[in-house]
Amino acid sequence: MQVQVNTDDHIQGGESLAQWVRDEVASRLARFKDHLTRVEVFLTDIDATKSGVNDKRCRLEARVAGRQPVSVVADSDKMAVAFINAVEKLASVLDADLGRVKDRNGRDTIRAMTE
Repeated sequence: MQVQVNTDDHIQGGESLAQWVRDEVASRLARFKDHLTRVEVFLTDIDATKSGVNDKRCRLEARVAGRQPVSVVADSDKMAVAFINAVEKLASVLDADLGRVKDRNGRDTIRAMTE
């Protein structure tokens, strides 16, 4: 699984922030590593230089092999909180999406069959 981190000009942290994000994504989404080809992380400060409530945004886009991309967004006052919330949302969405591929007995369903 490849993790790509994108930030705007108002996010501080540089390579240390990017490495922390990559490590957290890898550990928190480890159970999906066989299904994910790439996860893109977009960290932005909505208000730029102004300070405000919930002005930090994290958008995660996961590329799932053989399926449509999945995207989630989380906002918070702190970038780390927005990121963690977005990763938790993504894990929940992936659980639901990939869970539908299997029936209740663990067998592949017709939805998983490709032509």
